[in-house]
Amino acid sequence: MSPPPRYAPVAIAVAVAIAVAVALLVAGSSHHGSATTGTSALPASTFAGAALPGGPPAPGFTLTDQSGQSTSLSAYRGQVVVLAFLFSRCAPACVLIAQQVRGALDALAQPVPVLLVSVDPSADTPALVRAFLAQVGLAGRVRYLSGPRSALAAVWREYRVVTPSAGRSAFEASASVLLIDRGGRERVIYQQEQLTPEALVHDIGRLQSPPNPG
Repeated sequence: MSPPPRYAPVAIAVAVAIAVAVALLVAGSSHHGSATTGTSALPASTFAGAALPGGPPAPGFTLTDQSGQSTSLSAYRGQVVVLAFLFSRCAPACVLIAQQVRGALDALAQPVPVLLVSVDPSADTPALVRAFLAQVGLAGRVRYLSGPRSALAAVWREYRVVTPSAGRSAFEASASVLLIDRGGRERVIYQQEQLTPEALVHDIGRLQSPPNPG
């Protein structure tokens, strides 16, 4: 049996926050005559995604990317990292997630590391991974990580990932994207309905900014 999604309580909180935000946006548009879009109405002190209480340390791992190079999460300490768990044949969900990430990379003045970890290594052949990355415009821009199933399974457990073995619909319903801060801590999570390029750009910028003194 797959473990319960790690961030189920966060997803509920996100749904409540979205309802409140929609109400505020509607109220704002009635006063100003136009709707506010994207993250332009967000105060600088808030995240567009769901902030993870306490910023738990992101579990480390070492896997192999699509070029056969060993890749460790620890190698990116000091940088904000985008982390997602996908597989090349889970369209439309994985395609949409990848396209939102690509949109953020297009908008950032300086790209950030993006690590995509396979949840179906037997299906993610090198040819299918290359085709997937080309399809979503991420070829040469991200690292698509795989490895022995035992090594991947350990990573899935650490991040409480629901894999396709639990059912395609269960995987797609729980698919999310994480932002890891420069200190190696999990800081923000996005369910699919909250994930936009604007949200990622906003929150990456927040995590890259120096902390406010005091």
